Amino acid sequence: MRSFDTAAQRHGGVKKEGSCKVAVIGLVGRSMFFRVPRFHSGGETVHATEFYEEWGGKGFNQAVAAARQGAAVSFLGKAGSESDASAIEALCEKENIVPHVYFSKPTVEPTACAAIMTDGTGETRVTVARGIELDAADVEFGFAAAIADADILLLNNEVPEEVNLRASEIAVENGVKIVFNPAPARPLPAVLAERVTLFTPNEFEEAMLGDVSGEVVTTLGAKGCRIRSTGEVMSAPPVKAVDSTGAGDTFTAVLAVRIAEGAPLRDACRAANEAAAKSVTVRYVLPAIPCRNSDEAFTARRTDKT
Repeated sequence: MRSFDTAAQRHGGVKKEGSCKVAVIGLVGRSMFFRVPRFHSGGETVHATEFYEEWGGKGFNQAVAAARQGAAVSFLGKAGSESDASAIEALCEKENIVPHVYFSKPTVEPTACAAIMTDGTGETRVTVARGIELDAADVEFGFAAAIADADILLLNNEVPEEVNLRASEIAVENGVKIVFNPAPARPLPAVLAERVTLFTPNEFEEAMLGDVSGEVVTTLGAKGCRIRSTGEVMSAPPVKAVDSTGAGDTFTAVLAVRIAEGAPLRDACRAANEAAAKSVTVRYVLPAIPCRNSDEAFTARRTDKT
């Protein structure tokens, strides 16, 4: 028998006040970062010069980024144990996120985990164990109301197709806009593609995306982003990057929040570029996701220098 005890239920599902409401669905698990002088060759053992661990996952990162922008955020994820679920819930609550973190009894899969190695040149290699995954029933249980009440639903491809299909169906039924980060890249069902308001792929993911009815804003790394409907490339501020991990999640979340607030697309893209640029100047993911006041201060400093 499955147990679906959530912090949202225990705390009455009360959201913090914010400028907009964002519902986020995604993978959440441990991210382990290893800094190595070089990558392995054959059966070689390489000793890491640094180790760091945090909770991560595309959806979880986006939830944190949206909350730090001042949005009222609800997050749906799944853990492999009650202790992991409690730890994730505690972090969500610290970040002012309403958590819906489910776990199964008996546990059949562990919580997701990723190992990220970065060598002396800054190149990164990632290995992911997906662990326990959400299903459509998890969306139905307790999170349908969060979607219906949101201004924006944030989705990505780190969860099974059935999850995105059911969540997007609920969003459409309630007039909720959908922002979809199609990463990692995979073919999308036509019905899902038609429901999405805005896609945020990188260049590789855009090529796989093909023609869609929604708007597409493609991230271009240090070059900024491109708006498909106009062809305009909006440049990112020049910064000294030390770690780009999670920059795309920051971009997507900030873009979604600004659109939910009613900002024009170009203004939303500009804000997303600024936040993503700031994030790459700090190592790792959660420490690098900026708060809104720091985004604005960063923009002001740039303006003063130009």
